[in-house]
Amino acid sequence: MDRERGHEDSDHLQLRAWLRLLTCTNLIETRVRGGLRETWNITLPRFDLLSQLHRAGDDGLTMGDLSRAMMVSAGNVTGLVEALVGEGLVRRTTSAADRRQSRVRLTQAGKRGFEAMLPEHERWIDEAFAGLDRGDLKRLLELLAKLKQSAKAAERGGKEAA
Repeated sequence: MDRERGHEDSDHLQLRAWLRLLTCTNLIETRVRGGLRETWNITLPRFDLLSQLHRAGDDGLTMGDLSRAMMVSAGNVTGLVEALVGEGLVRRTTSAADRRQSRVRLTQAGKRGFEAMLPEHERWIDEAFAGLDRGDLKRLLELLAKLKQSAKAAERGGKEAA
C-alpha cells in the first residue's frame, strides 16, 4: 500500500515526509520478511531476536533487555524465546541471585544458523538502497539523526504536557 497517494500536491511537507518514510519502511520490510520466510522459514521477529543475541555475544541478554531492544512487550519476547528454545537455537538460564530474572543466549546451532542468514539479509538491504550512492547515504543518515532527535523532543514534550 502506498500511503503517499493523494498527498503528492500537498503543502504539508511533514506529513508527506512521514508518509514517505512509512512507504519506504514497508517496502523494505516486506522484502526482508518474504526473503526470510522463503529462504530460511523464519519470521522477522525471530530473526530480530537472534540478531540482538548475536550482537550481545556470550553474555546474552535478559528478557527485559530483549524487550527493550526489540521495542516489544515482555510477553512477545517470552513467546519468541520459548519457540526458539524449543528449536534449540537459544537457551535460557535463570539467575542464581534473582530467580525472577532469566538470561538468554544463542546456542551454537543458533549462532551458526543466524550467521548463515546474514549475507542474504545484507544483500536484500543493499538491493533496497542500491539507488543511493555513499554521499546520499551519509546525508540520509544525517537527516534521519536530526529527525530522530526532533521526534524524541516531541515525545518528551507530549509526556510533560500529559
